[in-house]
Amino acid sequence: MHVTKGVIAMDEVGGVWTKTIRTTKLQTPKSLYQFSDFPWPPSLVQNFPTQNQVLEYIQSYAHHHGLLCHIKLNTRVISLSYDGPPEGEMQTWTLWGGTGKPFGPKGKWKVTVQDTGSLYTEVHLVDFVMMCAGKYSDFPNIPEFPPGKGPEVFEGKVIHSMEYSAMDNASAAKLVQGKKVAVIGFQKSGMDISMECTSANGLLQASSNHVLCYTGQNTGICLISCHGEFPWLISIKIAFSELLVHKPGQGILLSLLATFLSPLVMNLTTLFT
Repeated sequence: MHVTKGVIAMDEVGGVWTKTIRTTKLQTPKSLYQFSDFPWPPSLVQNFPTQNQVLEYIQSYAHHHGLLCHIKLNTRVISLSYDGPPEGEMQTWTLWGGTGKPFGPKGKWKVTVQDTGSLYTEVHLVDFVMMCAGKYSDFPNIPEFPPGKGPEVFEGKVIHSMEYSAMDNASAAKLVQGKKVAVIGFQKSGMDISMECTSANGLLQASSNHVLCYTGQNTGICLISCHGEFPWLISIKIAFSELLVHKPGQGILLSLLATFLSPLVMNLTTLFT
């Protein structure tokens, strides 16, 4: 039996949904965005829940399964290292951990965490580590520009969508009210911020002063039509996706199944990235 511990740098569970633009809604049908063992509440009738509804759903899942007692909030991981055999020996391994098992006897992970308020640090030695920091975590993805051709040449204010999302609703609305705003980007955050700017300035529809530029390049967005699918079929798809991942403590049958399906995971990753 293994004891599981989790740390979250924020003061509540919910990931990116704790700092989201006010007008943001789920961009996929809710039936495709749910835990297989925890359906959305029947009282939620809309197909695309709001930011607050998604956050409430995720937090309800944590309360329902008693996860909060295993999670330490306001705690950030500041270093992570593997305390085990020499690097040369590990490079010769052909199996995970040298044995193919998730919990190997040859080493430990050294995790240093820090309280975001008191700055008090702790060091934990653990057998297995899962990092759920997201694609960019707290670091904005900003491209590099030639000297003299970047945001510094703009005389107005330049911020990243991550900074905008971190503002409270009143501050965000005040920032864009009565101003000309250029939103660079055509994915989810860009579309949400465009809607936010329109709402903050009392515009119900776009006018001749609103231009949407599209380069024609691959945006990395994959649209999958799910109209007409039965709810039970969607649940089966979600459960099937969970079979593709190795999990500590799973039986030999599930472990073999995840191994046999690993080529499918690599093919899908290559296709949609």
